[in-house]
Amino acid sequence: MTGTDVSADTTPFFSDDNEREGPTDNGVGSPQPEEEESASGVSDKRAKLTVAVLCYINLLNYMDRFTVAGVLPDIEHFFSISDGTSGLLQTVFICSYMFLAPLFGYLGDRYNRKLIMCVGIFFWSLVTLASSFVGKDHFWALLLTRGLVGVGEASYSTIAPTIIADLFIKEKRTNMLSVFYFAIPVGSGLGYIVGSEVDDVTGDWHWALRVTPGLGLLAVILLLFVVQEPKRGAIEAHPEHTLHRTSWLADIKALCRNPSFVLSTFGFTTVAFVTGSLALWAPAFLFRAGVFTGEKQPCLKAPCDNSDRCHLIFGIITVVTGILGVASGVQVSKKLRIKTPRADPLVCAAGLLLAAPFLYLSIMFAQASTVATYIFIFLGETFLSMNWAIVADILLYVVIPTRRSTAEAFQIVLSHLLGDAISPYLIGVVSDSIKKSDSYMWEFRSLQMSLLLCSFVAVVGGAFFLATALFIEKDRQLAENYVPSDDAPIVVPKRGRSTKVSVSSVLI
Repeated sequence: MTGTDVSADTTPFFSDDNEREGPTDNGVGSPQPEEEESASGVSDKRAKLTVAVLCYINLLNYMDRFTVAGVLPDIEHFFSISDGTSGLLQTVFICSYMFLAPLFGYLGDRYNRKLIMCVGIFFWSLVTLASSFVGKDHFWALLLTRGLVGVGEASYSTIAPTIIADLFIKEKRTNMLSVFYFAIPVGSGLGYIVGSEVDDVTGDWHWALRVTPGLGLLAVILLLFVVQEPKRGAIEAHPEHTLHRTSWLADIKALCRNPSFVLSTFGFTTVAFVTGSLALWAPAFLFRAGVFTGEKQPCLKAPCDNSDRCHLIFGIITVVTGILGVASGVQVSKKLRIKTPRADPLVCAAGLLLAAPFLYLSIMFAQASTVATYIFIFLGETFLSMNWAIVADILLYVVIPTRRSTAEAFQIVLSHLLGDAISPYLIGVVSDSIKKSDSYMWEFRSLQMSLLLCSFVAVVGGAFFLATALFIEKDRQLAENYVPSDDAPIVVPKRGRSTKVSVSSVLI
């Protein structure tokens, strides 16, 4: 039984010809198509186009996610809700996204990834459009639709990085991942900008939620006609063996025994906590700071006064700092790898430990100087953004190819469960508990005090990445030199169906 036979029998009707795991054996002298320039089965040109499409969708995902934050004061006024209730808008989305990630991680390791993403993004576009028609007395419907948006995003976020991993290796993979993760800050910033600007132009925050659905349908078309499914693990598989699928439970046990993966996931959780808090509350905090200092008028009717363009400025800062942070993180890591194999977690730790004091200063200076506040936010977000591409790269090189979608899903669940699923709501609840009255002063002060939690969490994240540095070299070598044991389950066809048995039971 050849490695190709095994793989072919594991691919259900969802898959296409390029989804088989490992290198294919076409026989000596068999002609190879000219367009297949790598073991992945995808030409170099098509691989780059695939990354471009995935970047576009990633940008769109984050743009949609943070459009709500760009119009949050109007939503609060429209529904007459408190800070704690406002935080639920982000929390319900993250919760559905988080709980569905393991399902899509399981499917992504076994079925056609392109089709899974197409279905998920199409569904996400429909529910996003539906959320823009919610009436004043139906806040629960807005919560429901925002929760359903997480279904589509879970289908994409767990799978897209693994496709890039199957197209490129080593420094090329790092470069492509950095390009892919540029879309996070750029999309987030565009979410603030587009949300607030559309709200200003139309005078109705509902229209801000109607921008991304059409772009989402375009993304589905691009996925269908541009993206090509690569062979899983083929570009980095060793010629002397073929990787075998194991059960989902076995995958989870293996991941839990991988200290670099576990510790970096906890470190990334703190990044998610801080970014989730700032994403939802920073624009509202800056608005309240302006009201507190007398620079802005309080929001008495929608749309709220945005004459100083705080949402626009914060959106631009998010875009620029994201690009600078991701690029500088990758470049510093490359330079440092020459001196130490522990460069990646050390750069992540440095980014969080440097971000903490600047975030603290940005929160405390809000009442004294708007310019100083923006400068400190700029520096804090730049250092915070150094982590995005590096953390993704760490996961991909300490986890074997057949477990990567599951690992992505596991990381999404944990980082969101303890990160941005609870942080917006937690910040809102703490703010409500501190607030002693409904005065403009206490609206500002209570949110200011609650946001200080972000600086503390960033320091904890730095400690997790320092701990990761102790194990990273060993775990990377284990993943690169991984050889399935003799008792690893392989797939044997039985009456047209795939059945998993141990190797020893089929040896003669």
